[in-house]
Amino acid sequence: MTSADTLGTVQAPVHDILGIGFGPSNLALAIAVREHNDRVPDTDRLTSFFLEKQIRFGWHRDMLIDGATMQVSFLKDLATMRNPGSRYGFLPYLQAKGRLVDFINHQSFFPTRAEFHDYLEWAAADFADQVAYGETADAVRLTRSDGEPLFQVTSHRTRAPERTTVRLARHVVLAPGLTPRLPPGVTESKRVWHSSGFLSCLDALAGAEPRRFVVVGAGQSAAEITEYLHRRFTGAEVCAVFERYGYSPADDSPYANRVFDPEAVDRYFHSDDDLKRRLLAYHANTNYAVADLDLVKELYRREYQEGVSGPRRLRILNVSRLVAADDLGDHVDVTVRDLSSGSTTRLTADAVVYATGYRPADLRELLSSVAGHVQWDERGLPRVARDYRLTTSPRTPLPGGVYLQGGTEHTHGISSSLLSVSAVRAQEICDSILAGRRTPHRAPAGTR
Repeated sequence: MTSADTLGTVQAPVHDILGIGFGPSNLALAIAVREHNDRVPDTDRLTSFFLEKQIRFGWHRDMLIDGATMQVSFLKDLATMRNPGSRYGFLPYLQAKGRLVDFINHQSFFPTRAEFHDYLEWAAADFADQVAYGETADAVRLTRSDGEPLFQVTSHRTRAPERTTVRLARHVVLAPGLTPRLPPGVTESKRVWHSSGFLSCLDALAGAEPRRFVVVGAGQSAAEITEYLHRRFTGAEVCAVFERYGYSPADDSPYANRVFDPEAVDRYFHSDDDLKRRLLAYHANTNYAVADLDLVKELYRREYQEGVSGPRRLRILNVSRLVAADDLGDHVDVTVRDLSSGSTTRLTADAVVYATGYRPADLRELLSSVAGHVQWDERGLPRVARDYRLTTSPRTPLPGGVYLQGGTEHTHGISSSLLSVSAVRAQEICDSILAGRRTPHRAPAGTR
């Protein structure tokens, strides 16, 4: 209907903020907006709406492994770092669930991932009227309504692509999440999975009691999956395949954790490119391809004990690479190469799980109609301002801001895709939008 350089005319309700994606990041933004609206007159309030392709709220649902704990303090929830008195913090959640005293007695900063997911669902439920679940955003374009230049976001029903909807907004906040990364040439199938779908794929595994699993990767997800499969399927062998000697422990020491502080974002953002690269390299072991030390020790304990008393069900194929995984229908034919000797081992597995991480979502397709307004660096990554707003050309400004929640590691540091700064980042985006408002306008009746 319109192009990036031609403003059409559309009649529809206009949102101050239209969020694409409704995981923890945009949920934190919804909370920040609501708490802003609670303390200002109607004329200063913001309206917000969100699109989420999942049919209900969910955050890494297929990695809610029994007993797996968070690697971040419960205090780094959706709101506490921004507003310790927020009613949407983890402690008010515990109070609402009748578990506050019990959690205190538990003496842990790290709830299970299942409990933290329940907390996120509890908070998200309060915003159900501001989210269109089961809706996938297709394109962000430019348009005009009543003479005002705006963003036009077109979306379709995830389960009914022919059903499309057009919405208008003054600002767009993108929180598309991460895309599973698989090695080149690997295709998922009934028996070859990425860890992002682990529990669902495991439940769907048909046939007899499994005899062997192969897990590829050496990070937290790989270690958790290896531990879980070994614990759950007591008659099965679990082979962990990775190129290093063993699992490396995550550095969660107090000084290293300062890389996740909100203040660290400022310091990183204002550093030159060389220092940014060095900082990422220095502190990669806080987050990438590392595992919790207690989990590493537990896996080693099991492997050692099986060496003492048998049978050996946990096999660590280190300094090795999985070079082939052929799904033959009733099993997977696996080939593992020893990188030091060059020798290969053939295995027959019931399933292969690739815990090989994620990459940022590619925004170019979604933003194709406005991509010409955005400034990109020599690596093809978007230039992003300190307030998480995409930097645009002065010659072709956009109607408002396009903000990123995630995908800003190159500009804002290692915490970009993590929970640690979600609450503070949401406030910074909210403040930026408020600072850029041209004229006040009244929120629709019933907006909180």
